[in-house]
Amino acid sequence: MTNVMEQLLDKLDNGREQLLIALEPLPDEALLAPGAVGDWSIADLLAVLTAWEAEMVTALLKLDQGKKPERLLAALANPDEFNRQRVAETHGRPLDRVFDDLMKVRLQLEEWLETFSDRRLADNKRYKWFNGRSLAQIIAQTSYENEAQYLPDVQKFARSWEQAANNGVIPVTAVTSESSHDKPSD
Repeated sequence: MTNVMEQLLDKLDNGREQLLIALEPLPDEALLAPGAVGDWSIADLLAVLTAWEAEMVTALLKLDQGKKPERLLAALANPDEFNRQRVAETHGRPLDRVFDDLMKVRLQLEEWLETFSDRRLADNKRYKWFNGRSLAQIIAQTSYENEAQYLPDVQKFARSWEQAANNGVIPVTAVTSESSHDKPSD
């Protein structure tokens, strides 16, 4: 029987792999196109996912010190506001940095997981602030479950982008003033 930490690590890896597979065929311009997931670009979404995991890493540090994870609790209480603020803070960030942050924060989360015993991860009464939910459940909510909720939208966007490219259609977001003078010859 696998332990709680191993299960979390497996689910983290599987969820991230699915997300990266969905993103793989997309060019940079697609990752920056608004409206990929609601009003967000894929880059905005990745920044939000990273922010949730970064907040979880900070919470794990606080919990390890015996402190209440105030910022995580505030984010969990109002996720839409948390997301809105993160998009406002990170919009326009270079893609290299977005992906670098995504990978680094996940690595930090995985490293922190290894410092918590299965008992601490699974006990739904240990952290009263989580209202009967275990630390493992909160980690799931802020990481792979968060990714999973957006995965269908990412996959749909990737399919539509690929289909448009295969049909020779240039997505509206790829048209610039430089290319507007190029007209087909008769």
